[in-house]
Amino acid sequence: MSKQTAVEWIVSKLSITFQTMYSEEIEQAKAMEKEQIIKAFCEGYDHDGDNYDGAEISYYNRTYKGGDK
Repeated sequence: MSKQTAVEWIVSKLSITFQTMYSEEIEQAKAMEKEQIIKAFCEGYDHDGDNYDGAEISYYNRTYKGGDK
């Protein structure tokens, strides 16, 4: 079961009209949030100089997209 990010949650609360009017800004916010989540994963994972080698993307996809894409 995948989780919602904060941006996805707030967008789900908005009207379709608002979502359409601000679709570019919403997509930018989603991209920024994804980068922040991935950066936080990398900072937490790389505690021993390990190479995460794609684990950050796999984590994001498993957690927020419901699969390992």
